[in-house]
Amino acid sequence: MDCHESQNLMSAYLDGELEPSTATQFHQHLESCPDCATAYRQLRQLQTAVKAHATRHAAPGDLQQRIRAALPRPAPRARKFADWPWAWINFGVATACSLAFVVTFALYLGAPSLQDRIEDEVVASHARSLMVAHLSDVISTDQHTVKPWFSGKLDFSPTVYDFAAQGYALVGGRLDYLDQRPVAAMAYRHRLHLLNLFVWPETAHNGTPPISASRQGYQLIHWSQSGMCYWLISDMNMQDLTEFKRLLSEQIATDMKQQS
Repeated sequence: MDCHESQNLMSAYLDGELEPSTATQFHQHLESCPDCATAYRQLRQLQTAVKAHATRHAAPGDLQQRIRAALPRPAPRARKFADWPWAWINFGVATACSLAFVVTFALYLGAPSLQDRIEDEVVASHARSLMVAHLSDVISTDQHTVKPWFSGKLDFSPTVYDFAAQGYALVGGRLDYLDQRPVAAMAYRHRLHLLNLFVWPETAHNGTPPISASRQGYQLIHWSQSGMCYWLISDMNMQDLTEFKRLLSEQIATDMKQQS
């Protein structure tokens, strides 16, 4: 049984309407599929909530008579009339649960990815550093001054470089907070543009290729290298930002070769 078939049978399984063999297959699928198991658990919680909190109204006598008159004739097998209201209630609960599952699944698909969330945080941090004139906690164009300043303030030691000779002058460094952790932020100036470089340890991947993006008029580049995660952001054009990324990556690679 695949996930599509499982989702179609979920409400029927919850209401005990499946044949034993089909119910067994559905149960086996839940044990091997965490996504469907989570969806079924949410559906069951919704059914419980509906039963516990839904407002109940007794139907007037004439409405009951009209419903009974509109119902098809019972099958030859004897069936009590009192069973019909429960059938309608079960149908309503199953429909409500199915709709809740669809809404929950749609919200899940519409939720921002980790990449999008961090991009938003980087843009916000960059804009905030410019708005409140808090570009640097330590103002210095000397990398040998900025690097020691981070010592004791972070649980890692960021590399700091000055590329003034190539047109990217170091302005200073500061502490920031991204991806639910403290990070190092270094500011650079290129002509009339300011650039923020955010650095923190990379634990999910062992090196990832650069990813470029544009957000709210800013250009961003993200990649990981030598166990560290790097984010660049500026309002300069992507070509100049890519050139800074190249200079930084080459310098990091050179240092790693010398250390080894």
